Amino acid sequence: MAEELLTRHRSVMPSWLALYYEEPIELTRGEGCRVWDSEGRCHLDFFGGILTTMTGYNVPEVIDAIRTQAGKMLHTSTLYLIEPMVALAERIAGLSGIPDAKVFFTTSGTEANDAALLLATNYRASHQILALRNSYHGRSFSTQAITGNRFWSASRLSGLSVNFVHGGYRMRSPWPDHDDESYTAACTQDLREVIDMCTTGHVAALIAEPIQGVGGFAAPPDGFFGAMAEVLDERGILFISDEVQTGWGRTGDHFWGYEAHGIVPDFLTFAKGVGNGLALGGVVARGELMDSLGVNSISTFGGNPLASAGALANLEYLLDHDLQTNAAKMGNRLRLGLEPAAEQTPEIAEMRGRGLMLAMEFNHPGGREPHAAAAAAVHEGAHRRGLLIGKGGLYGNVLRIAPPLCVSDAEIDEAVEILTAAAADLR
Repeated sequence: MAEELLTRHRSVMPSWLALYYEEPIELTRGEGCRVWDSEGRCHLDFFGGILTTMTGYNVPEVIDAIRTQAGKMLHTSTLYLIEPMVALAERIAGLSGIPDAKVFFTTSGTEANDAALLLATNYRASHQILALRNSYHGRSFSTQAITGNRFWSASRLSGLSVNFVHGGYRMRSPWPDHDDESYTAACTQDLREVIDMCTTGHVAALIAEPIQGVGGFAAPPDGFFGAMAEVLDERGILFISDEVQTGWGRTGDHFWGYEAHGIVPDFLTFAKGVGNGLALGGVVARGELMDSLGVNSISTFGGNPLASAGALANLEYLLDHDLQTNAAKMGNRLRLGLEPAAEQTPEIAEMRGRGLMLAMEFNHPGGREPHAAAAAAVHEGAHRRGLLIGKGGLYGNVLRIAPPLCVSDAEIDEAVEILTAAAADLR
């Protein structure tokens, strides 16, 4: 069945549309943290549709909200009042930490980052943008230009003038052995020099993921972006926090990734987990910034009644069940469980991340040369044993582990056992 679908897929879908596994699978249903493929095999899903299935599969409260709204109306547009959209915006604005916040809804993280760039460049009357090395912000023309990873950036052509600065990926920076304080100081100095040497000085914004997603869950020290913000504030440069993967409590310690740095961003973008699979994203900003566009605009699909109703139920479920606390507890259990395997596997150069965003980077033993083949072998080995995880990193040598936030002790322990066995295959 999957083999036939793969043949059809290859005949009509782009060759650059990536598929996991030597023998790709089709997922047909899910429950909690488990999914079943078209061959009837059950898998423990620790990647959740690329960190999108946030509260788990087939959550009754979310499904009921979607069914109820679907029975009324799927779509109008933002030319009309939409009560679920307004209710969701009120909830997100209150949770954002941004004063006088307003929300604009989109259908994806890519589109959310596009909107933030549009607002920032208009407000500052500048097309100059700062972004981080090893970053990923989407697949559109503008977000490809600000993506600092050439394996995910098809083009640097855009209307933006982009310069890249060092961020949280310490291993492949010029300062891999610096402690947190000196590393932060070195990156902050790099930011100053890039602004002074590579821009006119009149820069619109710096956009950054608090923890880099596609880049392999590279996480800077706490306070890192607070130090960066001091430089930005001196120059009037806005800060955009791309929370597409770090938002909604996934890091465990904080509801938003930016909160680890003692700052409040000018813009916050979100997507993925808020819809739990429904196509929804958005940008939050101070009213002054959000209202700065001097033209008419709408969003045909962003914030439509179906997506908004489902996302609101999903968000309330997450808050009612305190899944942020569960992310902190289960993330710690996952890290502690995997530490022995990491210590016993010379190819695992680093384990990093926060909460339920955990990554293992694979290098050739004794150095920093990426070992993508080892990462791929463990990825396949985990799949054979019934565990789905993600890949990423600049060189495809990082495994990303990010289960739904409802994950249990037993499921964490099962995943640890599988990953430990898959890593042992390397020896």
